[in-house]
Amino acid sequence: MEPTTLAIFGIAGMFALIILRVPIGIAMCVAGLAGCAAIIGRPAAMSFLSTEVMAKFSSPDTAVAPMFLLMGNLATISGLSGDLYRLAHVCVGHFRGGLAMATVAGCGFFGAICGSSAATTATFTSVALPEMINRNYSKYLATGVIAAGGCLGTLVPPSVPLVLYAVMTGQFIVELFMAAFIPAMLCILLFFVTVWLICLVNPQAGPAGQRRSAMEVLDAFKKSWAAILLLLGVLGGIYAGIFTVNEGAAVGCVLSLIFAVIRKAINRKTIGAIIKDTVVAMGMIYIIMIGAGIFGYFIALSGIAQVTVDAITAAGMPNWLIITLLMFVYFIMGAIFDCLAAMLITLPLVVPIITGMGYSLVWWGIVNMVIINIGQISPPIGLNVFVLKSLSGYNLGLLYRGVAPFMLAAIALLAVLIAWPHVVLFLPTLLMGF
Repeated sequence: MEPTTLAIFGIAGMFALIILRVPIGIAMCVAGLAGCAAIIGRPAAMSFLSTEVMAKFSSPDTAVAPMFLLMGNLATISGLSGDLYRLAHVCVGHFRGGLAMATVAGCGFFGAICGSSAATTATFTSVALPEMINRNYSKYLATGVIAAGGCLGTLVPPSVPLVLYAVMTGQFIVELFMAAFIPAMLCILLFFVTVWLICLVNPQAGPAGQRRSAMEVLDAFKKSWAAILLLLGVLGGIYAGIFTVNEGAAVGCVLSLIFAVIRKAINRKTIGAIIKDTVVAMGMIYIIMIGAGIFGYFIALSGIAQVTVDAITAAGMPNWLIITLLMFVYFIMGAIFDCLAAMLITLPLVVPIITGMGYSLVWWGIVNMVIINIGQISPPIGLNVFVLKSLSGYNLGLLYRGVAPFMLAAIALLAVLIAWPHVVLFLPTLLMGF
């Protein structure tokens, strides 16, 4: 069988295994290993399997991910998310829709600590949803802003999916973090504008709260000192070049542990739960990464990526049409798979297409993340929406109606990033000469 034909069967087989509920990482590994064995023989394929496993487990770049996950779990159990939310509430809660804006800001801050879309959504469903409902906020606005704000968990640095994208594509992690900063701030701003417009059309959707005194604002800052120090210590140190990303992640873990001890949030039960959650999450990530590495090697051996690039070149398709088609594919993938799986499944085929058109992989990494996040809040699935449904008990129709305006805001952000790539590349160019 021709290698390209074999690749088509391999891709179809992988998706068939996923439909049969085989874990995504295992499905990619089985399909990739079978394809490699058919092309280069079973002994060589098995040798590559052992090499790939060792490479992933010994990679210093990959080691950043479990440290950031551990930092996020420690920060969550320390109550730092609640501190950040209360700070944002005190600062903007007196505006119409201020509590919803505070939720967006809180999701952004917490996303920088946690780095997980689902975890950010789950945390703020517990922290923010009761607060908004008790203050007579519309259920549509309250749920919509939490589902959309959860997307910031993978966009605001330090983001675990961005770390793994950098590892799989050979990009510098710091450059991706810098590239994500302006788009993340734009996303928060657009969500603010969306809340303002909703409250402008329907003032009862987000009633204004009581204006807080300067002393109350100052007190909220004092109570949030640990969360602010954690953000400044990790991100500020990385961006300023004081320490590497690995060192920054280690500093974040130590600071989070110190804050958890100070707040007496650590005991035998909680430390066991934190370690278990981190190990389980990282185990899943390692399996997906190993599977993606093997599947990517199979795709490279088959030559189907180059055949696809040549076919696109021969067809004379304009770049904007190719990007639009890729966006449509990622939109569907984001609605079905979690962010990490959707990204890693497609990288072996998509990266040659992007580089073949002359685009920056740093730019594409941020655009890719935004597209997938739109899928995370879109029907018929939208994983963030399902997390919100499971915790809130509200029906899906209400949740999708609530998140629709924020989907439009995210699509507007995507249009800006595609039309003006310099929005993404400005900071890396300015600070690192990218």
